[in-house]
Amino acid sequence: MSTPQPSPQKPTSLQIELPANLDAVYSNLVIIQHSPSEFVLDFARILPNMPAARVGARVVMTPMHAKLLLRALQENIERFEAQFGPIYLPQQGEALASQLFQGAHS
Repeated sequence: MSTPQPSPQKPTSLQIELPANLDAVYSNLVIIQHSPSEFVLDFARILPNMPAARVGARVVMTPMHAKLLLRALQENIERFEAQFGPIYLPQQGEALASQLFQGAHS
């Protein structure tokens, strides 16, 4: 006798609502902190010759969601570069952030 196989679940569509009064926040700096249970991403904007950066948005997520975000960003960067060409980075390595944002501290 065969065991009945569960029928594949039909994916449900997710509706995303963007509030009419939602303002986009430009960020060229992110400060990332983490604990065993969450990642905290503070998105800020730093301007040349300004001694301080202002945080415009804070996003808190679980480690699993942070890793899924990393995967989604990587996939989208690959698609972007396939369409528009490579994204230039001045230099790779740990010193990159300090080269771009000298003097920015959280």
